[in-house]
Amino acid sequence: MNKIIENLKWRYATKKFDTSKTISNEDFETLKKAMQLTASSYGLQPYKILNIEDKEIREKLRAASWNQSQIEDASHMIVLANMTDFGDELVDDYFENVIDTRNVTKEDVTDYANTIKSTIGQLSQEQKAVWTAKQAYIVVGNLLSAAAQLKIDACPMEGFQSEEYNKILDLNSKNLNAAVVVTLGYRSEEDDTQHYEKVRKPENQLFINF
Repeated sequence: MNKIIENLKWRYATKKFDTSKTISNEDFETLKKAMQLTASSYGLQPYKILNIEDKEIREKLRAASWNQSQIEDASHMIVLANMTDFGDELVDDYFENVIDTRNVTKEDVTDYANTIKSTIGQLSQEQKAVWTAKQAYIVVGNLLSAAAQLKIDACPMEGFQSEEYNKILDLNSKNLNAAVVVTLGYRSEEDDTQHYEKVRKPENQLFINF
């Protein structure tokens, strides 16, 4: 079997983590790099990736997550926080990076930068928040796949009160919103869900060819 497929079949949404096991610094740096390299619309990456290490904060977040044990028991906890509003500065910052990285001039990128500003500038604040949340979810997919390749368990989580997260992490002041959580670590032997057969739609019900 293809190794990629084998690892994707191996992974599952871990419900109970082994609290005695911790992800190595080297492996976590690999996961961070995978998140950093994730594709995004126009390359703008309109989100922040929060690594929640503080135990007291995680205890508070657990209370805002329907008391799900993964929040405290996992080795690492990631919160993807999407930007709720932005202006031209998001595009300007990106193209400053482009100029530095690719050794091009401002004149080389001005037309494309203005096109992007014109396109996303037409979005309402609500539309911007929806769009940026979609970008954050792309990171989740990449993170889950990368973790599976390293045989690191993960649980993507939407079961939390985002408004409470925003208060605890002071995200509103930063024009950010807690969109989705991923907990990372190693499965506990007591987690029965690891033995469940993976249920997915068969390909003939999922794919449509034109």
